[in-house]
Amino acid sequence: MLMQERTHYFHFNELGGLEMLKAQDLTLEFSRHVHEGFCIGVIDDGAQRFFRSGANHVAPRGDIILVNADEVHTGSSALDSAWSYRAIYPTPEMFQELTQDLTVYQGSVPWFSQAVIHDVGLSQQLRFLFNVLEQPEQHSLFKETLYLSTLACLVSRYGQSRSSQVALSDHPCGVARVQHLMADQPEQDYSLQELAQAAGLSQWHFLRQFKKYVGMTPHLWLVQHRILKAKRLLRAGEPLVNIAMQCGFADQSHFTRHFKKALGVTPQNYRQQLILN
Repeated sequence: MLMQERTHYFHFNELGGLEMLKAQDLTLEFSRHVHEGFCIGVIDDGAQRFFRSGANHVAPRGDIILVNADEVHTGSSALDSAWSYRAIYPTPEMFQELTQDLTVYQGSVPWFSQAVIHDVGLSQQLRFLFNVLEQPEQHSLFKETLYLSTLACLVSRYGQSRSSQVALSDHPCGVARVQHLMADQPEQDYSLQELAQAAGLSQWHFLRQFKKYVGMTPHLWLVQHRILKAKRLLRAGEPLVNIAMQCGFADQSHFTRHFKKALGVTPQNYRQQLILN
């Protein structure tokens, strides 16, 4: 019997809009993409191979996967069979609020240098958190308490300070300026000449620098931020055809193709799952 991929998104208003993904029996390959939030997941079955921080990593069943916000990454099965995982996507703003009372961080956004963590206790705690979040009958206070305590444990054990993040990233100012430009207005059609001028570099040198420090081409970076904008508009209830236009996609089918390639579900399915939750 052939297994059927099942991908479901949860949206928790009581946790500040936190998103959770439950993906089962995956066989697709996620192309290089980014999330506006951190990806904190656990492999439920099989094994996942993914690119992050300039290298490929493999996470077997039970291991924790970590991807920082706006960090380029991929995802696929590391075996001949499918894989399953669950993950939450807390935003940097959520981490800032969480770390207000943590002595080391005091309101800063942590940075996770490790892509894969083998920590049986923390993995079990994350799985318990995911199980609780899936249960609508559970009290919000219980969910909030478990969620915050789990993230605090993760940050205390494996997070680094904001200063460490800056040192690790070390992006040239010109490239970072272009990143912010496209992230702020992803619906615009930028020319290579325009972006290179904004970075203060020649076109060829800009392309090499951008790929070196960001991990993808300027076009792929722009598409990812169009998808991030589309997610916000989907949550706001905008019609799909309007979203495609407002996010700079050529048409609705073009929008749907890119969205599913990055997230594993169509925009319509993503919206339906938000409504169901």
